[in-house]
Amino acid sequence: MIPQPGETADEMWEATGWKMPREESGAIGVFYHDVDAALAAEAMSRERRQSETTSREPWPLDAWPNVPTHVIIGRDDLFFPADWLRGVVRDRLGIEPDVLACGHTPALSRPKELVELMESYRA
Repeated sequence: MIPQPGETADEMWEATGWKMPREESGAIGVFYHDVDAALAAEAMSRERRQSETTSREPWPLDAWPNVPTHVIIGRDDLFFPADWLRGVVRDRLGIEPDVLACGHTPALSRPKELVELMESYRA
């Protein structure tokens, strides 16, 4: 999520044209489709309801901080489709995102690749 200063998450969704994915296959299908089934079930068993409060509060800073910034997106993410998110990153941050061959949860589906990419930013 990349809100503009003063923009709520709900406003960001509207401004960027994000669409809620069809959940015909449920949360497993949207968030964990490329995760080992046992690990996905374990992750689902530990989920908690997410607060909606932050989606209604404006992002509080006047601008994004002037620090090195990287964005990693999942090529096969069904919740934040890569084509949509790539455009949001370009428009709002002025950078090109890095893309991993994964869905929404790379820490579970591609942990080694995710860490290697993140470590490369330290160089």
